[in-house]
Amino acid sequence: MASETELKAEANRLFIGAGCNRVVNNVSWGACDLVSFGAQNAVAIFSPKTAQILTTLPGHKASVNCTHWLPSAKFAFKAKSLDIHYLLSGDADGVIIMWEYNLVESKWRYVLQVSEAHKKGVTCITAFMVSGKRAIAASTSSDGKVNLWEVVILSSNEGPCKLSSLQSLPVGSKPMVALSLAELPGTPGHFVLAMAGLDNKIHLYCGERSGKFVHACDLKGHTDWIRSLDFSLPLNTIEETSLLLVSSSQDKGIRIWKVAASNPLDSDRRDEISLATYIKGPVFEAGSSYFQMSMESLIIGHEDWVYSVEWQPPMTSSVEGNEYYQPQSILSASMDKTMMVWQPEKTTGIWINVVTVGELGHCALGFYGGHWSPKADSILAHGYGGSFHLWKNVGVDSEHWKPQIVPSGHFASVSDIIWARCQEYILSVSHDQTTRIFSPWPNHLDSEDEAWHEIARPQVHGHDIYCAAVIRGKGNHRFVSGAEEKVARVFEAPLSFLKTLNHATSQYSSFSNDLQVDVQILGANMSALGLSQKPIYVNAASEGTKDNNENFDTLETIPDAVPVVFTEPPIEEQLAWNTLWPESHKLYGHGNELFSLCCDHEGKLVASSCKAQSASVAEIWLWQVGSWKSLGCLHSHTLTVTQMEFSHDDSFLLSVSRDRHFSVFAINQTGADNNITHKLVIRQEGHKRIIWACSWNPFCHEFATGSRDKMVKIWSVENRSSVKLLITLPVFGSSVTALSWVGLNRQQNLGVLAVGMESGLIELWSISHRSEDGGKGLPVAALITRFDSFMCHVSSVNRLAWRESEKIEDSTTMHLASCGADHCVRIFKINIE
Repeated sequence: MASETELKAEANRLFIGAGCNRVVNNVSWGACDLVSFGAQNAVAIFSPKTAQILTTLPGHKASVNCTHWLPSAKFAFKAKSLDIHYLLSGDADGVIIMWEYNLVESKWRYVLQVSEAHKKGVTCITAFMVSGKRAIAASTSSDGKVNLWEVVILSSNEGPCKLSSLQSLPVGSKPMVALSLAELPGTPGHFVLAMAGLDNKIHLYCGERSGKFVHACDLKGHTDWIRSLDFSLPLNTIEETSLLLVSSSQDKGIRIWKVAASNPLDSDRRDEISLATYIKGPVFEAGSSYFQMSMESLIIGHEDWVYSVEWQPPMTSSVEGNEYYQPQSILSASMDKTMMVWQPEKTTGIWINVVTVGELGHCALGFYGGHWSPKADSILAHGYGGSFHLWKNVGVDSEHWKPQIVPSGHFASVSDIIWARCQEYILSVSHDQTTRIFSPWPNHLDSEDEAWHEIARPQVHGHDIYCAAVIRGKGNHRFVSGAEEKVARVFEAPLSFLKTLNHATSQYSSFSNDLQVDVQILGANMSALGLSQKPIYVNAASEGTKDNNENFDTLETIPDAVPVVFTEPPIEEQLAWNTLWPESHKLYGHGNELFSLCCDHEGKLVASSCKAQSASVAEIWLWQVGSWKSLGCLHSHTLTVTQMEFSHDDSFLLSVSRDRHFSVFAINQTGADNNITHKLVIRQEGHKRIIWACSWNPFCHEFATGSRDKMVKIWSVENRSSVKLLITLPVFGSSVTALSWVGLNRQQNLGVLAVGMESGLIELWSISHRSEDGGKGLPVAALITRFDSFMCHVSSVNRLAWRESEKIEDSTTMHLASCGADHCVRIFKINIE
């Protein structure tokens, strides 16, 4: 390893966990076989093949509402020669950004921000590929306007993408929330734009590629908000060439409308009256052609709002791929927790449901959208819980849709993250009211890097969770969590999790011997109110399925969980219900919502703090692990304690607060009974603004504090009675919200301090003492690396945590975990030279 003045670090992205924003039109499946979605202010990209989030794109200042690929899966047959693909994303401030993806280099680039911005949130973006290199795009917003532009896609050696505004259409006081574009059959260069929304009507506009779109006609039929529209590509039949438009609504119905070429003289004929006369809709003119609208079918099958409908992507019908055909197949996704595939019967032409997928249980809360893969062999849904659900058709002779592994993560701010006792997994807690465990899993794709997945969801709560602490020391895996309630809760790993963990980490970790054969609890059940989790015992589980709910009111009964040992990463339905941990204790004492927790390194003490606006409430409670008795309260601060940490020899407890002070407490264990005594060493104002973060030097009694004043300061505890300021790092570009210190060389007192900021950026600093004074004296700080913005969070970094290792001094490769307000959990692989 190089000397402390020459340290260099290379940071690589190892894992990103994130949930999907809970809005319609948020997800898009591209012709490049990548899926885009909004995760808070970031645009996240994941690969369905590897079930990994590949990157997040920073740029939006507000929550991302919708994304759309150019070309999307619908136009995959036109994109085979493209090496550059583009992505459009719109946010809640009305901003639309275009991104460029280079397939050859697998690199992303920010292209431009669309100048014709909406005044309010963008709700839908759609596009039609006129050719392989030219498209027309449209966006709608709650500001009552629909904007249209032309996009020219150029290859990598032809220069940048070109975008020009075509038109802005005012649509009145009731905003449109769904759009679809198509080229009218038999009239090249003439397009039809369908829009629908809160007025229960479908509005059709016609125009040329470079001309203005004018209102053509309205289609009536739905009785509630229309949520989704999608045009098919032209259908070529013997009699005519026509288009089909499918629409779905909150009235639970799906309607199919036909756009067919018409002779204007036909509309004057009244010779014969038939059923067709009554169901035909308006005729509109486009150029020199006329088109007849008619209601083709009404599909009833869903039991709740139908949020999305999508035609199956066109399939190539020749080896060269020059010809294509539009399959008669529609995918619908509903809040009734199902996705359905609809196809017309060959004899009657009546549309029937041929495939139904979805979790019919209680743990899902409906789907916001459904999407076909480019080859139509997979279907993807995104749900209310920020989760993805993927099914693949694995059948040979007949269809057989099987659930697939997908990326997962929190769908709200992630407030805390901790490495497990033996570093084999990370535990995160979030304002989405869940605790999740992410672990490496044997990768069947033979990738160079280990593949991380969510393997358990130990706590599904009824309150936002703010903090957690993993219990160190020997014994079973345990953690304490604190939420938007006054109670801290203790959880212990059940047997099903221990066996799953053993399977997942056996080839990565030397710590896979934690399997406790004497664990009698198999899993846990959720209570009716979503607060306490009751144990399921091994013996009880083997007795069979008896009704445990017979003595309860029927309104409160919920199905029993089925804890199982997983041999591959679990999917959402299994995670949400069958991986809970039982709650073993509740810790009462605080007067307000819990805010911070930490555990000492021996696993004997847990410290907790809560939100506070007075000194009497801002006390720190100490708890004894095992008996869970209160060992006393530490008084020092006057406002909320934001973070606490024990020194690495457990002799001091450091706390920082909103009152701009830090406090150091001496912790002593005396006598054979290990009686704990505590004493306030010093309380000192450390910064001019709120102190958000702190971290101890692993090798000595030095610590760092980070504040809203954009400063990081290094302090030293002198003679167990005073604290001295050693060094102040240069001012950072944003508030410092997270710190984590890891040691590299004990002889030189050399370490690396990770600094996370409110902007989402992360920097690594070396903190070393000059070797000539034997590692004593004032430290020297130097910037090692600043993470690339495409790897960092897009909102405030809430916590950083280094992965500790027994061989840290000989190692040049380490792992850094981070979590943030952008809903993301990230793990970085750091190579230090």
